[in-house]
Amino acid sequence: MTPANGAAAPEAVAEAAPPHEVESEVDAFQRQVDDLVSKTDVLERRVHEVVDFYDGKKQGSGGRKGAGGGRHGAYPRGMPEIMRQFSMVLKEITEDKESWPFRNPVDVVGLQLHDYHKIITKPMDFATIQNKMEGKDVTTYKNVREIYADVRLIFANAMKYNDEKNVVHLLAKSLLGKFEEKWHQFLPKVESEEKRQKEEESKGVVATNTSREAAIAKLAKDTDDELNQINKQLDELRKMVVHKCRKMTTDEKRKLGAGLCHLSPDDLNKALEIVAQDNPNFQTKAEEVDLDMDAQSETTLWRLKFFVREALERQANVASGKMDENAKRKREICNALAKTASKRIKKQP
Repeated sequence: MTPANGAAAPEAVAEAAPPHEVESEVDAFQRQVDDLVSKTDVLERRVHEVVDFYDGKKQGSGGRKGAGGGRHGAYPRGMPEIMRQFSMVLKEITEDKESWPFRNPVDVVGLQLHDYHKIITKPMDFATIQNKMEGKDVTTYKNVREIYADVRLIFANAMKYNDEKNVVHLLAKSLLGKFEEKWHQFLPKVESEEKRQKEEESKGVVATNTSREAAIAKLAKDTDDELNQINKQLDELRKMVVHKCRKMTTDEKRKLGAGLCHLSPDDLNKALEIVAQDNPNFQTKAEEVDLDMDAQSETTLWRLKFFVREALERQANVASGKMDENAKRKREICNALAKTASKRIKKQP
């Protein structure tokens, strides 16, 4: 995140007057720009911290009504990362070729299992576990051990309802063995995290969710205030730089007018807004806009010049990227056609 057009300030001075007259001023402006950039780097990290906090809170609550009241906040510190790691273990199990009967809830009606709910009091499946982990269910997990218990429940239910010779019983028994092996490999991480959690709680390190949110809210407000202050400083700096600009030549005005004609609709609207800032009577929303370059102030002309130059460079970069992508796609198609043709030739007697 860098100040809008912040890097253009020194260039404006360089074009504005002979180098020997403004060399020291260029250095001064450059230092001010560098200072603003450093400040915005710090503020950018703060913004990311605030955004990450509220994104995590939203994901924890499922981002919708009925998502368990945001119990993600009840996870002990470190446990969300442990759960993400454990989800990879579950992924390996659910992708196993033997897991197909357990990926979704048992279709009691379709399979006509009239006694299923009499025998199985707490059904469980991998889809339900995934929803609970992502906060999409009415309940969520507090720790990895709760997930472990539900995975075991899947296989226990299958072996309880189906006799030992049934294929579902055999698949459940086999997959349970694989899962237990992976769990014992993963268990040291869980125990280490649980130990660290207890140590931190005993020292009073873990703050409440309320105090954490209050601190983040204060950080957001302070960051917003500082951003507003930087915008003011940048605006003042821009005005100082443009004020130093020499008068634009007739040829430069002509080229500027030509550049405006090549802007995208969005960038053209932004350019017209620049004109309107110095001329409140200028109508930017009219169907046809007549922009007299000779009637504009030097400040407006130079601001337009810098904006148009940056906009056209940006458009050129985007166009170049699309051309590269199109060329790549064409090469892939040509290669595919060549391979197909080669195969056909080989098949011919």
